[in-house]
Amino acid sequence: MTGLAPHSAEAIRSSTSRIVITGAGGWLGLATLEALAAALGLGFEARVRCFGSSRRNLPLLSGATIEQRPLAEIARLDPTPTIVLHFAFLTMDRAEAMDEAAYRAANRASNQTLLDALGSIGAEAIFVASSGAAYRADDPHASPAMRLYGALKCEQEDLFAAWAEQTRKRAVIARIFNISGPHINKHDSYALASFILDALAGKPIRIRSSHLVIRSYVAVRELMSLVFGLLLQGQASITRFDTGGEPLEMQEIARIVADQFGDVPIDRPPLDGTIVDRYAGDDRDYRALLADHHIDPVPFARQVIETIEFLSLSEAPLQGPRVAMVRPAW
Repeated sequence: MTGLAPHSAEAIRSSTSRIVITGAGGWLGLATLEALAAALGLGFEARVRCFGSSRRNLPLLSGATIEQRPLAEIARLDPTPTIVLHFAFLTMDRAEAMDEAAYRAANRASNQTLLDALGSIGAEAIFVASSGAAYRADDPHASPAMRLYGALKCEQEDLFAAWAEQTRKRAVIARIFNISGPHINKHDSYALASFILDALAGKPIRIRSSHLVIRSYVAVRELMSLVFGLLLQGQASITRFDTGGEPLEMQEIARIVADQFGDVPIDRPPLDGTIVDRYAGDDRDYRALLADHHIDPVPFARQVIETIEFLSLSEAPLQGPRVAMVRPAW
């Protein structure tokens, strides 16, 4: 299921605002396009504009495509009331691979390109997809890549919050921890995708970590239902929230995946309980926001099923087991 919650879908249909998506070809971008296509129907192409690193056609699960234009061209849009979803950002895997100065410069440049265009295109509200890694920016125990990624996410949050405050517009900023659902990518890095693909291949689910690893997941469609509900409230303000979800240890996550396939073994080294790797948001505050916007949370088992459905269609199972890296999924 890719559709938005009914209240959010109706709010989008009732709005006349153009919807501009940066980083449209990534996981969140493509999943959001699927949800918008379902909500808007024939009005989808007229309402939605996509930008990214290059010009290309983005494929949707229906077989339809939508054009993505280079981000450098965003200021060419005609001025009209616009909602912006800002997903364009080089993520932590790129921080691990790139020179630090080049990584900083690339992310700052994309943020500035968008910031410079907001006034001329008629932006009324913006969603900034931040990361739970922002909490690790000053954590001496986090990896250098995590600290760098987190620090630049903090910087991005403040940049667009300042725009909203100075222009009396609306900003919604979410620190995203772990998400699930259609268009999940980086299959060998994200534990959920890796577990599912092992099971689809008929192999044992493998967990490399010998210490406790706690993650909490929310469905992409649930998250974006909340985002649209907040963006379309209309009043000038800044809303910040963390994604929630039920905190689960990696063994339980693997078990819930295995349950969808019958009898799939789980391989893991003996546990050393001296270290706990926790990457999970505040579920109580997040659920309160969902309730305010009449959005039912998607149970984790259902999230797993929806992710399986996507991966079953999009990814040929690999031959042989992989090892889950238990990297945060955002």
